[in-house]
Amino acid sequence: MNVQILKPFISINSMATRPLSTIHTIVIHCSATPENREVTIEDIDRWHKARDFDMVGYHYFIDLDGNVHIGRHIDKVGAHAQGHNGQSIGICYAGGCDAAMNPKDTLNEKQHTAMSALILSLGTILQQPLKVIGHNQISNKACPSFDVQQKFLGEALLLERSVC
Repeated sequence: MNVQILKPFISINSMATRPLSTIHTIVIHCSATPENREVTIEDIDRWHKARDFDMVGYHYFIDLDGNVHIGRHIDKVGAHAQGHNGQSIGICYAGGCDAAMNPKDTLNEKQHTAMSALILSLGTILQQPLKVIGHNQISNKACPSFDVQQKFLGEALLLERSVC
């Protein structure tokens, strides 16, 4: 399972860094957009800036075609899970709602494959135990619109334990 990570869309050299050893959790998010709606990392950056963020709050974004886009570098603190940003990496996928904007598991096969590969890659890069959870496990939200442990059950991600 190979994952192609596209170049960051902006430069964030001015942001403070954090030691990678402080990262122990991956938080999975959705963009809370209707199924099959094209969403870009630039869209999310614009939405987050409208909420007074410096830039996109997620570290990675997975589009409908399964392409992985870098938002914030992993050595930068995210803005995606209040109270957990300092110790986590945020991964967001395009989708998470039905046409009426109700929560719906819209993670397609390409996105699922890319997310699995990205999680495994991050475990290898960080060489430390990583807990993988949904935003809904630490916040009163439906995001990512599925149960992370159920979704990845049976895969070699070792959820709630280690992915490295």
